[in-house]
Amino acid sequence: MKAVEIRALNEEQMEQQLTELHVEWRTLRFQEAVGRLSQTSRIGQIRREIARIHTIRTERQMDAQARTLLETTAGRQSS
Repeated sequence: MKAVEIRALNEEQMEQQLTELHVEWRTLRFQEAVGRLSQTSRIGQIRREIARIHTIRTERQMDAQARTLLETTAGRQSS
């Protein structure tokens, strides 16, 4: 999943995607431990997708904090 596609998701959809990825990652790690893993590159792909989702969530949180800060400073200046 590309970053553009992730940014189009809302928080609930992002959380659902994270849950699905974690479940798949857990399954693949188990398969790797047992020696039955056929798609070895998929583990890295999943880890990158999880990291992308976390990065976009952090971006949204920082953006919300910046907007709040701007609103409070703008409110103080107008007083």
